Amino acid sequence: MEKYSVLLVDDEEEVIQVIMRKIDWDALGFAVIGSASNGAKALEMAEKYQPDVVMTDIKMPFMDGLELARRLKKEMPTVRILLFTGFDEFEYAKEAVHLEVEEYILKPVNSQELTEVFQRLKKTLDQDREEKRSVEKLQTYYEESLPLLQANFFSSLIEGRIQEEDLARYVADYRIDLTGPFFCIAVFHTSSHHVPENISPLLLSMSVQKQVQEHLGAKWRGKFFTYLGNTVMFAQLTEKGAVSELTDDCDRFCRSMKRIMGAETTAGIGKVYENLLESAASYAGAREAVSYRVLYGTGRAINIREIAPTENAGFEVSDGEAMQKLFKNIHLGDKEAITQSVDSFVDGLSRKAKSVRQYEVAVMELVGSIYRFASGNHLNPDAIKKGGENLYERVPRMDIRTLRDWLLDLSLAFSELLSNVRSNTSKSYVEEAQNYVRTNYNDVDLSLDKVCSTLGVSSSYFSSVFKKETGESFISYLTDFRMKEAARLLLETDEKNYTIARKVGYEDANYFSYVFKKAYGMSPSRYKSEHVTGT
Repeated sequence: MEKYSVLLVDDEEEVIQVIMRKIDWDALGFAVIGSASNGAKALEMAEKYQPDVVMTDIKMPFMDGLELARRLKKEMPTVRILLFTGFDEFEYAKEAVHLEVEEYILKPVNSQELTEVFQRLKKTLDQDREEKRSVEKLQTYYEESLPLLQANFFSSLIEGRIQEEDLARYVADYRIDLTGPFFCIAVFHTSSHHVPENISPLLLSMSVQKQVQEHLGAKWRGKFFTYLGNTVMFAQLTEKGAVSELTDDCDRFCRSMKRIMGAETTAGIGKVYENLLESAASYAGAREAVSYRVLYGTGRAINIREIAPTENAGFEVSDGEAMQKLFKNIHLGDKEAITQSVDSFVDGLSRKAKSVRQYEVAVMELVGSIYRFASGNHLNPDAIKKGGENLYERVPRMDIRTLRDWLLDLSLAFSELLSNVRSNTSKSYVEEAQNYVRTNYNDVDLSLDKVCSTLGVSSSYFSSVFKKETGESFISYLTDFRMKEAARLLLETDEKNYTIARKVGYEDANYFSYVFKKAYGMSPSRYKSEHVTGT
């Protein structure tokens, strides 16, 4: 039986132990995934484990239960919250109602009462989950999808088949609100290989589309339709820089789909544009970003601007499916796939060319595609020439075997160059962030979001590259840096702990002491006493 996860929060360890012993969690259909002694630690654990239920005391150090409930409702709207406290006051109860808390329980906790609370909660959670997975509800939504004319319009727009003189008429006739002023295409791909039992891949995909509309539609004034088995969203932005926030919203959505529905959903984010006729280029970028899930993993959002910072928006292949596949594999960096794509392209060329002239024309088109690819990805075309030679003259004279070897060597070289560019870009983001911390670590408002806003990058992408480059999260790096500075000030100055706390970015001296003790295993005062005595 599928169990719901519970996180227990109380600054009294014995209270947590009593609750765990009094309740037969397994029989009720729940599993305790852990406990925390304060709200700050609980919020950190909730972000990591994504519990279904958080049961918390109100009175706690560093962050009380009400503040924890507010933060959880903002960042994890679906989590169920139970408050228990020894304070039977109206204001607490009133605030609990305002926060949509599931239950308000007074200490001491009675096992029978608590069992009844979780029995009621189990029924509510089961109803919510069944509603989301209801085949009948999914089928109803499928029948109420966007009207056929609107779907045809959006499909034609991303295929580049809408003429400029017809655009305004289509928008007016089909009553489509696309006011922008900026637009961005997002593609949501749901894996058909990882599907929960008793639900078809098609119904799961349609359910994800419904959830996308509910979670992202209003904020981004999104227009949705299904294309090639994926959900496509036309997002409308008030400014170009909002694409980082869009990426983060899509990333949170993808992660929640795996937790709530077991759906492996990946979002690809294309380039931002103003003219609706540029929708095809944005869609191409979004779909290419989805293909990068083999490198960056599923269940997340991938922004094409961030993984291809050299602006490959100019990359457009018009020489057939085989050439498109080769260029995509060059970006992905899979040597075996590149080799297979080169062989497939050359074999196709050998079969289709019925004369020397046809072969020469096809090879010249290949050279043109290579120049466009190099230019669109800021690769120097001169790097693929020797001694100033003209490739349009040399390559058509190659036999089919020589052409194959030349194209393979060139493709592998391009792939390595692009990989180095991505790696250098990632390192640059990390170095800029570290420099920013060194300069601004005393800013009490310094956060991951603030650094990402300064760098102009989404927090989801930045977090992954920072962890990959440094082996630790950004928050861990910031905390370690602040603690090292605090330790230095403790030994080199006679300033009070609260003064040092402010100097390293902590307004609350008690919380500063808590973090310091966690880092060094002792309080700031003891650390100073032992080290000064030792010297």
